[in-house]
Amino acid sequence: MPRVTVHRKAHFNAAHRLHRKDWSDEKNFDVFNKCSNVYFHGHNYELIVSLTGEIDKKTGYVYDLGKLKTLIKTEIEEAFDHKNLNIEVDEFKDLNPTAENISVVIYNKLRIHIPKNLDMEITLYETPRNFVTYSGN
Repeated sequence: MPRVTVHRKAHFNAAHRLHRKDWSDEKNFDVFNKCSNVYFHGHNYELIVSLTGEIDKKTGYVYDLGKLKTLIKTEIEEAFDHKNLNIEVDEFKDLNPTAENISVVIYNKLRIHIPKNLDMEITLYETPRNFVTYSGN
């Protein structure tokens, strides 16, 4: 049976500040530049969740995209949308909310709900030109 990848696109808007609590404001600015603004800054994140697996002979699906839509809404959009990631999202209380770390958190939140026989990859666009992918490795 062929392996096919299905994708679901979503988005959320969130604010964050890139910084390390154990560094001075000067050191944070040297490393993270304007992204270390003490007053935070925001992004319109675009998220693509990709699932790869064999097509089910009974349904014709790799995975029901309606279920994936609901899962992304409840696990990611409701948790992150219009939030200050540093302050309002528990996963980032002690984790710098870089695009890389956000993608790993999203992956982990979704992976526990996705059947193990499916490969999963997260693509997170922080801006139209800056994006990361993570597939659990």
